[in-house]
Amino acid sequence: MEEINPKDIISPCFHKVFDDIFLGRHIHYWLKGGRGSTKSSFISIMVVLTIFESYLKYHSGEISQAELGNAICFRKVGNSLRNSVGSQIKWAIDQLHLSSLFTEKTAVNQFVFNPTGQLIFLAGCDDPQKIKSIKPRVGFFQCVWFEELAEFTGMEEIRNLLQSVIRGGENFRIFYSYNPPQVRQNWVNFESEIDIPTRLVHHSTYLDVPPDWLGKQFIAEAELLKNTKPQNYEHEYLGVATGTGGTVFENVEVREITDEEIAKFDHIRQGIDWGFSVDPACFIRCHFDKTRRILYLIDEIYQRHLFNTELMELIKQKGYHHTTIVADSAEPKSVSEFWHHGFLCYGARKKAQGKKGYVSYGVKFLQDLQKIVIDQRRTPNAHREFVLYEYEKDKDGEFKPDYPDKNNHSIDAVRYALEDDMEARGLF
Repeated sequence: MEEINPKDIISPCFHKVFDDIFLGRHIHYWLKGGRGSTKSSFISIMVVLTIFESYLKYHSGEISQAELGNAICFRKVGNSLRNSVGSQIKWAIDQLHLSSLFTEKTAVNQFVFNPTGQLIFLAGCDDPQKIKSIKPRVGFFQCVWFEELAEFTGMEEIRNLLQSVIRGGENFRIFYSYNPPQVRQNWVNFESEIDIPTRLVHHSTYLDVPPDWLGKQFIAEAELLKNTKPQNYEHEYLGVATGTGGTVFENVEVREITDEEIAKFDHIRQGIDWGFSVDPACFIRCHFDKTRRILYLIDEIYQRHLFNTELMELIKQKGYHHTTIVADSAEPKSVSEFWHHGFLCYGARKKAQGKKGYVSYGVKFLQDLQKIVIDQRRTPNAHREFVLYEYEKDKDGEFKPDYPDKNNHSIDAVRYALEDDMEARGLF
């Protein structure tokens, strides 16, 4: 069997990721990018190498048979497995010159590593119950690949699939490959922005790949689209979530807000949007720089099934109970309960303008600010809601003039908190 250096057959932009994997620095590898970025090719090579590396450790006596690694590759729809993931795995086996050691069993969507019986499963997720019954002959599932991640419904589905196959063993390698969806509020785009210590997110494009690997025709088509439809080019070839053009808050700046900055904040505003079972209770704390017209979101409490007394206690623990709170006046009983427990809590004056007018005034006020600065570590839910808040479209594809009344609990709480500032500018 001819030896080959795996780095010779993967794009140079993945070399650092390759080293990271074999050094065991992360568990979850989110590889995103545009068309022709070779991310799927790279992952398929890593899947096959995981099988072979485990075999070498077993052969040398470093691990037992029960510790042999297997792999499972998921796609949402099973009928696309063989022509996509299956072809990619077969390509990787050939490129690594390991064809004589693998047997492809197309009837059951498996690749068998003959020396040990280790398996590479190809699994569609049309029937989740079938996933639970998949078990390797020897060892455990060390490697998992979610191809076309955006086809899945969300992280809950991903977690359920992982819980079905990740049992026993160690040194897991879990890969996620996808082209970022155009719509910014898609769960994949948002999830990839969350900073998790065990996760590495990598972005690649066809521009990172040696041109002769792709061919002149591929590059010519990319350049044509770049010149004729630049936004489509950005999305399809550069893997940019270009959005629908309906972003409500174009003035959001996502960055770290330091403790030193917060120590100097002296125009504190606080708001509450009530909730319990379906909607969360949301408390927000912010600083409003009137002169520069910059809003800083500095802390939040965002939780379902939270009784008012529990919310009060959480606010007290943070030491925020001595500052005025403006809350949704739709629940006067909750406002009174806070007041009677010593909180400076007032109901928002939205009835004077009517709900629709009040919301419109508030959102326009926030849109007109110079900046809304958000630190996603301090206020992750507010970050999600402000960044992903977009106008909805009607049946003709035109944007509706009204603001969507969903996934906006933090936005509502901020509007209540800044009510006096809005009134001072004559919006009411």
